[in-house]
Amino acid sequence: MAPVLSADRAVLGIQLPIQAQSRNFVEPWEAEAGAVDLARIATAADRAGLGYVAVCDHVAVPVAQVEAMGAEWWDTVATLGWLAGLTERTLLVSHVAVPAYRHPLAVAKAFATLDVVSGGRAVLGVGAGHVEGEFAALGVPFEERGRLLDEAIDAVRACFASETPSHRGERWSFDGVAQRPRPVQVDGPPIWVGGSSTPAIRRAATRGDGWLPQGPLTADLVDAVRAALVAAGREGEPFDLGALVGPVYLGEPGWDTGPVLAGPPEKVAHVIGKLVDLGARQVQVRPRSRSVDELVDQIERLGSEVVPLVAERRPRPLFDGGS
Repeated sequence: MAPVLSADRAVLGIQLPIQAQSRNFVEPWEAEAGAVDLARIATAADRAGLGYVAVCDHVAVPVAQVEAMGAEWWDTVATLGWLAGLTERTLLVSHVAVPAYRHPLAVAKAFATLDVVSGGRAVLGVGAGHVEGEFAALGVPFEERGRLLDEAIDAVRACFASETPSHRGERWSFDGVAQRPRPVQVDGPPIWVGGSSTPAIRRAATRGDGWLPQGPLTADLVDAVRAALVAAGREGEPFDLGALVGPVYLGEPGWDTGPVLAGPPEKVAHVIGKLVDLGARQVQVRPRSRSVDELVDQIERLGSEVVPLVAERRPRPLFDGGS
């Protein structure tokens, strides 16, 4: 396995707007935004030195859930592939893809290609999925989603490892095939497993290069990840532990943001630093905004005023003194 982040410093990442417009987090201005705006935001994040930009994955939202979820969910790999040509440094992350929706050969081909066109910046974030109607529309058994994710990870890794991969599982089997291009990164794009449930943490420890929590990172969750890594025989291995901060705003908003971490850069960096002290190597923030201009300004301020402060703090090791 091949973690992509340095043990010496943590990075900040953002989930990109516009591409995914869930009612849970969409800003009103996104309804009228498009590709030009998304390009501007992603390139701003790249210039600002953010560690990653991420996009989500839904193929078809059931009509009954559109009111809650929205229907605007751009294709994950098509979006990331386009952004690969517009950015130079930032990692390109699926947060998260649901590999059970597609054949593992297709998933591996897509992310190996993304790794090539981005110069080795792809990260395959994965999750089990949660929308039962979407599984039904795609002909995938919802009740087996955890097992299918496990098998999908194994099958995709087989493709990353060999030009002539083979896999024999309960849902997918293949042999006697060849796949190119080969990914740039050794062992292929790292796989970060999403979710904070006990099965998700166990999956991250046994099959993942990193972990994307579903909620706040706590000392108890870090202990659970550490114990799962030990149980998996991976004590001492590098592991890209993630954290979520949620909504942030640098400065005083002067408008109704709802619950938000707001204030000077030192305050925001201090809160992020507490997560780094727990062991987080990658921390996702969600800047609040009323327009593309305001979001770009917030991203630029994160890069110039917060990233340097966070970079001063070395992530606490999970092992060798991290326990």
